[in-house]
Amino acid sequence: MKERPITLSQSYASALRKHLVQGPRASLRSALALGRQAVAQGLETLDLARIHEQAVLMLGFPKTKNPSTTLALNFFNTANAPIEETHHAARQNETNLSRLTEKLGQRTEELAASHRQLQRGVVRHKVMQEDAEKSGRHYKKCLEESLQLQKRLRQLTHRVMVSQEDERKNISHELQDEIAQTLLGINVRLLSLKQHARSNTKGFKDEIASTQRLVLQSAQSVRRVAREIGYRPETSNGSSKSI
Repeated sequence: MKERPITLSQSYASALRKHLVQGPRASLRSALALGRQAVAQGLETLDLARIHEQAVLMLGFPKTKNPSTTLALNFFNTANAPIEETHHAARQNETNLSRLTEKLGQRTEELAASHRQLQRGVVRHKVMQEDAEKSGRHYKKCLEESLQLQKRLRQLTHRVMVSQEDERKNISHELQDEIAQTLLGINVRLLSLKQHARSNTKGFKDEIASTQRLVLQSAQSVRRVAREIGYRPETSNGSSKSI
């Protein structure tokens, strides 16, 4: 047996002896530390079982089951836990590797299918390129006609937009002038009401009714012009603004 396992066997026997002396309430941290040392030295569960068996023989345990053998078994299980965790991690890595290998195979098949599809696409592209070269003059003529049509369409669209914008501006100005005149009339009536409120009650009521009619006419004018406009003008960035 090599030097390191011998040292670990001695440490294991010493720690097990202390554990048995302390009884059921003893801590298992020393067993866990020994298990980690065993993992670091590359020992397996069978190697640790041999070390445990030698320690048990050294301590002179009876073969019949008793509290001491139960404590010793718990100590061994705790020491063996890091080794089992290593095995579990290795099995998990093996499973992950298997899954990755399977995915890699699937990906390889997908790439092969994509490659075949690409080759077919290259062939089709060559055929289309040959056809395009044969009919190059016709294609060039069609392209020039299409560009001309697009240019005319842009010009027509621009003229329509300019015309619509001018119309909206004119309607907006008319609305502003009409509302301004109406509000001016309301202001004049309010000044008159203020002057004659105390001296002429009937005239005061008539002026109020007349002012209310002016307000109603102003609201009707706003709704009429809004219906005539039909939509809100757009700013340069495409957002709507109110007149």
